[in-house]
Amino acid sequence: MDTLTLEPHAVRVLGALIEKQALTPDSYPLTLNALLSACNQLTSREPVMQLNEADISSTLDSLLAAKLINERLPAGSRVAKYEQRLNYAWNIDGARLAALGLLMLRGAQTAAELRTRAGRLYNFSSVDEVENALNALADKYPPLVEKLPRQPGEREARWVHTLHPVSAPASNAGGNNGSTDPSLPERISALEATVASLLQRVAELETGSGEAS
Repeated sequence: MDTLTLEPHAVRVLGALIEKQALTPDSYPLTLNALLSACNQLTSREPVMQLNEADISSTLDSLLAAKLINERLPAGSRVAKYEQRLNYAWNIDGARLAALGLLMLRGAQTAAELRTRAGRLYNFSSVDEVENALNALADKYPPLVEKLPRQPGEREARWVHTLHPVSAPASNAGGNNGSTDPSLPERISALEATVASLLQRVAELETGSGEAS
């Protein structure tokens, strides 16, 4: 690739492939439908997305063209499956691949948050191991991650991937009014999950009412 800038949908697809390769190896590579479900999860995603099959199909085409994924057609099957190939394209695996995948799926995070949230994705032995992986990703050319300036009210600086650049939170030299709440992304994610659950419940009630009539 001449550039490492990807669209948000592509970032989400690659992150989901990294995650599912580690968490559900028996069902990996993923079909389009499985990938759609993984991308639209309400948990462990920031932001929560609602992609459709057309979104996923067009994104897969672009990632195939960039040689960032492979398409497989298992013997005796008419359903294609997809796998990420970042270990070949960007020469990253293990701790570095896990750290990048978590940033792709959940946005800006501290090294301590990455270690806590890694779970079965990768067993980081310490925060230092996370920092080493992040620094290795930042030292690549072009860099795959960067460390944001520590914001007022934050104990640690957060890291972000550079595949689809986002603006760093602006600091407010005049006081605390502009300080960033580090728990805000998780609170928003929880609210979005609650709204989705309520909408599903409303749909179920409407369906039940229509059948009763």
